[in-house]
Amino acid sequence: MSTHKTISAPLALMAFGIATCLVVFWKFRKIGTRSKDYPPGPPTLPFIGNLHQMPKGRGHLQFQKWAEEYGPVYSLVLGTKVVVVLSSDVAVKDLLDKRSAIYSSRPEFYLGQEVLSGNLRPLFLQYGNTWRLVRKLAHGVLNIQVARSYVPYQDLENRAMLMGFLEAPGQFFGHIRRYTTSLTTQMTFGYRTPTSDDPNLVEMFEKESGISDELACYMSGSLLQAGSETTSAILIGFIEAILLFPEVAKVAQAEIDRVCGDRMPDLNDVPELPYIRGCMKESLRWMPAAVLGVPHAVIQDDLYQGYRIPKGASVLFNVWAIHNDPRRHPDPRRYDPSRWAGDDQNSIQAALNADPTKRDHFTFGAGMSRILWAFNVNRAVDEKTGKEILPDINNVVDGLFVCPQPFPANIVPRSASRAARVREEWAQVQHLLDENKQWKVVPEGLKWRDYEPLGGEEGVFDVDP
Repeated sequence: MSTHKTISAPLALMAFGIATCLVVFWKFRKIGTRSKDYPPGPPTLPFIGNLHQMPKGRGHLQFQKWAEEYGPVYSLVLGTKVVVVLSSDVAVKDLLDKRSAIYSSRPEFYLGQEVLSGNLRPLFLQYGNTWRLVRKLAHGVLNIQVARSYVPYQDLENRAMLMGFLEAPGQFFGHIRRYTTSLTTQMTFGYRTPTSDDPNLVEMFEKESGISDELACYMSGSLLQAGSETTSAILIGFIEAILLFPEVAKVAQAEIDRVCGDRMPDLNDVPELPYIRGCMKESLRWMPAAVLGVPHAVIQDDLYQGYRIPKGASVLFNVWAIHNDPRRHPDPRRYDPSRWAGDDQNSIQAALNADPTKRDHFTFGAGMSRILWAFNVNRAVDEKTGKEILPDINNVVDGLFVCPQPFPANIVPRSASRAARVREEWAQVQHLLDENKQWKVVPEGLKWRDYEPLGGEEGVFDVDP
């Protein structure tokens, strides 16, 4: 009798364990699998889905390959998470623009958002009151009406960058990054500063909005990162393109010389410089910096092109694939400003165009006419082999924003008179700065307390005259 009980107990425990495993397996059997009504995508494995296929570097190239294989709307299953990737201008317009009410949130990012930033980093804020407040503040310093008052900042920092090119041309990466960083802090905070943790930044946000010190710090840092890193990447990409396609510089310089002569170009010359406008648009397309955009999240189930996009899914904006779609841009890796001939839209007009195929780019703007006016950008020569050094267009620094890896260039003044003019132009603005190279007086219309809302519309600001 006792023997029977002794044998039965282990069997019972085993049976219970097997039953439990079966229940658990049944409950979690769909983890890592793609539902039949989701957009298509690469094959999955149980529990991990497509995690094993996620690239460790140059992810934008793999995401482009998947778009070519699975179409303009495809999905990835990452364990319990679903990622929908939009790889066409039409899909972006249809979902992120026309259905922005349900696609404007951000995915859950527990470690980076909750643990490391206390849910205060604006880039990853989910839709809600704090998101609306941050968006309103950002519009106050980034809308087109206010942006027109930033010209003095752009002019001074551009002259400083040209001086850097003249005095230490081999450090052009650093000059471009200093230029974009200082320009961004001036446009956003009204003074020159090399860092994003200056206490004055927090103080500005406290006189105006009453938000916490912590949120002010994260917002200032985010604006600095977005404005500085993307713009510097695009400008560095422009230098790289000139080295690879030197014929572009010759055409651009001929146009600049015809319009400006020995006078340094300014914004008033833009209407007369269509090829330079094409260079700007092509630079934004060719090296878009934010190659996969910033992840969105859909807040409710949605249907698109017969596919279900589930609530909570991350939605990626495949900028690189769209910019390099040969149907949109033939021979896409060729830097060709002439492809924009006749397109006189500015960035705002292009972004708001009802026809998504007429949108010229999916990222931010930058200027480069003065570099071409003052300098020739030549290929460096290998001292050992005597051969010209060509940068690798696929060799980029990975991250949220990508940028070309460092490469050499031989940047020289186009003439002694142009070099002298660069020095003269910089000398003309020295009286505006104090001994610490800060503005003696903030230019008119750039003080934060002058911003007033127009017509009671959230996020629409202007500057008091």
